[in-house]
Amino acid sequence: MPEPTAYEPEDADGLDATFRQNEAILRESGPTVPAGEAAAPSVPAQGSPWRPVHPGEVPPAPAYAPAPAYAPPRQDPAGPLPEEAGPSRSPAPEPGPPAASAPTPEPEAGPALPELGDPWHGGAKPPLYRPVPQAAPAVPSAGIEGALVPDIVVDGAEHGALTVRAASVRGDSHRYQAEPRQDSVCVARIGSGESELLVLGVADGVGSAPLSHVGSQKACALAAGALDRVAGPLAAAVAESDLPGFTALARQATAEVATLLRHEAERYGRRPSEFATTLRLLVVPLDPAVRVRGLLTLGDGGTALLREGRWDTALGATEEGDGAVIDTRTPALPTTREPVATLISTRPGDVLVVCTDGLSTPLAGDQDTARFLARAWSPERVPGPADFLWQLQYRVKSYDDDRSAAVLWEGPAR
Repeated sequence: MPEPTAYEPEDADGLDATFRQNEAILRESGPTVPAGEAAAPSVPAQGSPWRPVHPGEVPPAPAYAPAPAYAPPRQDPAGPLPEEAGPSRSPAPEPGPPAASAPTPEPEAGPALPELGDPWHGGAKPPLYRPVPQAAPAVPSAGIEGALVPDIVVDGAEHGALTVRAASVRGDSHRYQAEPRQDSVCVARIGSGESELLVLGVADGVGSAPLSHVGSQKACALAAGALDRVAGPLAAAVAESDLPGFTALARQATAEVATLLRHEAERYGRRPSEFATTLRLLVVPLDPAVRVRGLLTLGDGGTALLREGRWDTALGATEEGDGAVIDTRTPALPTTREPVATLISTRPGDVLVVCTDGLSTPLAGDQDTARFLARAWSPERVPGPADFLWQLQYRVKSYDDDRSAAVLWEGPAR
């Protein structure tokens, strides 16, 4: 940036005379502002009103504010001395040690932070494995889809008097072997207007199928889409307790899911059986006047009803498996296309659970698990998502499979 040039007025003597005259006037007039009060800001000078300039006319000179009635501070005409012309400087002193600072006071002891700790367990001793995520699946062995499957998933929703909690947890055996979680869970809102529905679903990838974790995820997503396309008649069938109509729509939806899963297998260049998965869906109308729920099941798993502190774990049970015993042979998509459809009547205070066999088996076969979850999931107080996840992981020896559940609390009408 160039140095500014000094401005020298043509008539310096005239300016000096003006300054001396102004100083004399100020001395005679004295202060114009009472002591202790600040002078009001000056109003900028205003020029003459604007008017157009006619051709041939010389425009008037602009009006300027009068010169200030004080002398500007004097400046040395020579300006600041150059750096090299100044006096010699001593070297800067070496910095000494920092001054001792006052010790930081210890924070005041507050109440102990709440901690849930490890999930509770049945029996005298906990299972062998720690109840935390272990080795993550590796891309070379599990593929990119398997390596990116989360160890734990938590979800939920609230619509009027209906509250949902859902979670899926990788089992101890899959954690130990660094394999992906094969279960999936979904909470979806489909339809519109009076035909709005909640779909709560779980899917359990068959353990022997190498891509069953992909199959279970896609089955949940494809099922929600297929049911959304028939949401109007589906809502009407449930509201009217029309079991034949609901069954026909359920079969239409699962047939569509099976077809799309086969297309996925072709896209991967794999056999459809490698995507094998079960599917269990609860269809819940959002109309508070409707107390009927639709249940669609294909393969093992369980559906349970908690009413007045007692479990009914045989709700919607089929000969393929009611959750009381472990059955390694189960119908599964996309090979099996025919679901079992059921309608369930509920009332305020009921708690409905759809789950994979990682929960349905101990819930039906272990009294400690049944008692614990009856207390934890009572209708008096719906747990928050984190508490629900902790409760779902109640541990029992020899039950080391993935565990997934979607739970519906039927509150009083609002």
